[in-house]
Amino acid sequence: MNAWQVVSQMDNCMDIVAGIDLGGTDTKFGLVNKKGELLAYHSIPTDPNIGYQPFFELLGREIEQLMLSIGDGYRLAGVSVGAPSGNQKNGTIDSASNLKWPEKLPISDILNSIFGLPVTVSNDANAAVLGEMYYGLGRGIKDLICITLGTGLGCGIISDGRLITGANGHAGELGHVIAVENGRQCTCGRKGCLETYVSATGMVRSVLETEPEILQRSLLGNLNRNSLTSKKITSAAMEGDELALEVFDKTAKIFGKTLANSVALLNPRLIILTGGLAKAEKFLLDPTIHYTNHYLLEVHKGSVEIKTSEMNNKKTAILGAAAFMWLRLEGIGQTTF
Repeated sequence: MNAWQVVSQMDNCMDIVAGIDLGGTDTKFGLVNKKGELLAYHSIPTDPNIGYQPFFELLGREIEQLMLSIGDGYRLAGVSVGAPSGNQKNGTIDSASNLKWPEKLPISDILNSIFGLPVTVSNDANAAVLGEMYYGLGRGIKDLICITLGTGLGCGIISDGRLITGANGHAGELGHVIAVENGRQCTCGRKGCLETYVSATGMVRSVLETEPEILQRSLLGNLNRNSLTSKKITSAAMEGDELALEVFDKTAKIFGKTLANSVALLNPRLIILTGGLAKAEKFLLDPTIHYTNHYLLEVHKGSVEIKTSEMNNKKTAILGAAAFMWLRLEGIGQTTF
């Protein structure tokens, strides 16, 4: 019996769970109570130069230290992780992007061997939509979509109160629908995927593809191509830079058309945008709403809202992962909420 199992049997303690947001650059984690309150938070680099076993053992020690930091009176009841390509059904990460880990990493088994506690695994966008449903803008709404806008584009879907996972656990890959025929090369191997246009990296590509004479007249033309970021594009847009504003408009038009198609398919009441790029509300949200409404079927006009998340980025994924564990501990099915 390991130390975690001993603690789990203590009486008169409040149960809490560890929510983990496993990213390609950083791994963020926190301790969450049943009310969805983040009691403690920390992050460590996701080091691609060490093996997965040493990394998760390090993560276990860090969570142990986090438990010590909040004092006595708490019991860790479970561990839940959200990750890109996390497979809820199999308890695996099916492609550890940018990491030297196996293509199908049995993360549930690994964490269970470290903690000796229940473990749940989810796609990071599914964790985000669940976090919004229980603790954010989606409370009380049974039909919603949450889209994470960062380096790529992730999507989690709740339909009639059910998380849509699909036959093999990979439903909701909105970032990999073809948005532009014969468009940009995507890392998935196809061309024209939505996330090659609507993402932080997609917007950078839009700037770099601009004709040289136009780029030279822009504030962005003075930047080294390796230092260009979506934040700098946003800053230029705030200063009224024509190219930056045009890139945002192009991004919003492609995004709005795809969202309108998603509404035709899923008929959600609410679409929530989260992630770093979603912070550019004036330049992305407003035109995206405009174009979505333009392309909507008449029957859907006025039936769906598009909002940016009111949760900060660290909370959305961590609380969403934690929600998966609370549902398991309460004996609620993994796909019905």
